[in-house]
Amino acid sequence: MNHWLKVVCGAVFEVMWVIGLKHASTPLAWIGTIIAIYISFHVIIVASRSLPVGTVYAVFVGLGTAGTVASEMLFFGEPFNLAKLLLVLLLLLGVVGLKLVTGNHEQAEGSET
Repeated sequence: MNHWLKVVCGAVFEVMWVIGLKHASTPLAWIGTIIAIYISFHVIIVASRSLPVGTVYAVFVGLGTAGTVASEMLFFGEPFNLAKLLLVLLLLLGVVGLKLVTGNHEQAEGSET
């Protein structure tokens, strides 16, 4: 499995748990939130073993932030705000830029940098 795909997957679960922290109101929803927290951080830890940790974290948080903002607007009635959307796009541009300058220099597991 591609390590960057793990980062994207972790970001999806981050969006789930952030939304869960705000909207969970039943024990089942809280259990789902806790599971999403675990999966999110586990996947990021695994990806960080093979990719530069600073870039992984920046991509993870950037995608999570963009996903959370989009989810709030699409699913929870948050009003559309053009300035917010443009700033999220700028954030995503920075994330893509970090990914591009990092390149494909994935480290072998257990090697030193």
